[in-house]
Amino acid sequence: MAELVRVAVDAMGGDNAPGEVVKGAVEALNESDRLKIFLVGKEQIVKEELSKYTYDTNRLEVVNATEEIEMAEPPVMAIRTKKDSSIVKAMFMVKHKEADAYVSAGSTGATLVGGQVIVGRLKGVERAPLAPLIPTENGVSLLIDCGANVDARPSHLVQFAKMGSVYMEHVCGIPNPKVGIVNIGAEEEKGNALVKETFPLLKNCPEINFIGSVEARDIPLGVADVIVCEAFTGNVILKMYEGVAKTLLKVVKKGLMSNLRAKIGGLLIKPTLKNVLKDYDTEQYGGAPMLGLSGLVVKTHGSAKAVEVKNSILQCVTFTEQNIAEKIQKAISSEA
Repeated sequence: MAELVRVAVDAMGGDNAPGEVVKGAVEALNESDRLKIFLVGKEQIVKEELSKYTYDTNRLEVVNATEEIEMAEPPVMAIRTKKDSSIVKAMFMVKHKEADAYVSAGSTGATLVGGQVIVGRLKGVERAPLAPLIPTENGVSLLIDCGANVDARPSHLVQFAKMGSVYMEHVCGIPNPKVGIVNIGAEEEKGNALVKETFPLLKNCPEINFIGSVEARDIPLGVADVIVCEAFTGNVILKMYEGVAKTLLKVVKKGLMSNLRAKIGGLLIKPTLKNVLKDYDTEQYGGAPMLGLSGLVVKTHGSAKAVEVKNSILQCVTFTEQNIAEKIQKAISSEA
């Protein structure tokens, strides 16, 4: 039997912890026999939540952590001073190879700092980007970076493109993924200084399938599999994406309840509409991995419910079994 993929889960992180986190962890464990989960957090509280469920006790272990890092805390200071927090202890488990991956809905800042400082980057990797999957007309695209590196350089974006290509090919099964850089127009001469400097580097990079500039309105159409940008732009795109999706859903629901005819029509189309909307539900895609680290770090939404926690844990199995870190290391090493 193949070795189990060991995932350290921050049981205390997020708006709905520990209840939804523990529930999601148990659901992931019951869905995949390839997992071992460490729930890192306040032992008594976590065990009280676990008592509600049935699961394989041989594949789930509680690791006691007496401290918590709150969302509003300065991340660098919190990582330095709260050594017995669930985030820090789980990160050190990955660093020391006691776990293959880390999943958290907790402090984004602390997760980003811990990923860089505790887990550490792969040799040759200049920056580790956050890379969530976003739904499109053609399936999903990888948005890289969405929040880790606001002040990126052209060399960083080239590495993002390589790492994103590895991820999409080996985790999502897309051969020769198309790579585009976010721009304000399709023409090569357009864009700010960063985009103008990066464009020719990507164009002349034989390791990726570069298709040129991608405007924001084309991202939902799925014109590229890997969407490259620095973190400020990526975070704006991601938050706008999520906001528009929620707004449209509210508008549609309101319209379907506006009068008797609309209500009858709504009942008729409900099954089809539900299936369509499911494809645009970000919870089903799990969290955003920090690519380029020596171990896997996955950040999921602070408001994550059990289904998103479960899917974030399950994606760690594919990532680990496909040796994504090793493949990224090889892709980056080819620069030398």
